[in-house]
Amino acid sequence: MAEVKQIFHGIDKALKEKPSRTKGVEAIYQFDLDGNEGGTYQLILKSDGGYSVEGEQETPDCTLKMRTNDFEKLANGQLNGTQAFMTGRLKVKGNVGLALKLQGILSAYNTANQ
Repeated sequence: MAEVKQIFHGIDKALKEKPSRTKGVEAIYQFDLDGNEGGTYQLILKSDGGYSVEGEQETPDCTLKMRTNDFEKLANGQLNGTQAFMTGRLKVKGNVGLALKLQGILSAYNTANQ
C-alpha cells in the first residue's frame, strides 16, 4: 500500500495539475491519522488552488480522524467514506458537509494516479 506521505504528495500534484477539481470548495481539511506513519496532515483548498501540508498550518473547517491504513484505503478508492463513518472507522469533527465533498476530491487523486 502507498505510504501516507506519498498519497498527500499525489493529491498535491493532482490539485496543481488540475485546480478545477476542487472548484467551489474552499476549506481546510485536517487529517489526524493514528498508526504507522500517523500524524497530522492538512489539505488546504482555496479559490486560487489547493495544496497539502504536514502538520497543522491553518485552523481546520473539517477534521477527519482515522487509522492510517483506513486512510490509505479511502484515498485509493477501496473504502467508502460514508461507510467508514457509519462503522466508526472515520470520525468527523466540524463541517460534515465538507467531509461529504472530500470523496470527490479523493477520486480526482485516484484518476490522476492511474
